[in-house]
Amino acid sequence: MKFRHELTYDSPPDEVFAMLADPAFREKVAAAQEVVSADITLTPNGEGFDLLSDQVQNTSGLPAIAKKIAGDTTRAVLTEHWADANGGSLEIEAPGKPTSAKGTIALLESGAGTSEIVELEIKVKVPLIGGKLEALMADTIKSGIEVEQTVGAAWLAGER
Repeated sequence: MKFRHELTYDSPPDEVFAMLADPAFREKVAAAQEVVSADITLTPNGEGFDLLSDQVQNTSGLPAIAKKIAGDTTRAVLTEHWADANGGSLEIEAPGKPTSAKGTIALLESGAGTSEIVELEIKVKVPLIGGKLEALMADTIKSGIEVEQTVGAAWLAGER
């Protein structure tokens, strides 16, 4: 399933990139997403950075059909590779689960602000219900991204 979500910030792309490259921001986002635990490693890489966020997430809000696959908690490993301030790749894996999400993130100047565009290919390899589970996964990813945007807007306004 194709997934696309656009976030907007009232700050220029260089400030948004600096925020995304800050481990303290990533930790604040994980806390706001109410993950059970998060091990975040952010490493500068040339003009960009590499992010590895290994999380244990609570699945209490998922429908019973999804909880059968995910369990009471699930592990999500988020990997981002930013070549530079313009964007990079994103991958979300759940080790041991038949799910994946791979795609890109881009930062684009939009007037005086920035658009962050996330595009993913979401796959759930479960016969008969894979499509429904992909839609649930897309909703979960969208909710997480929206929490990140809320934390990001506050961060850029000086709330750190």
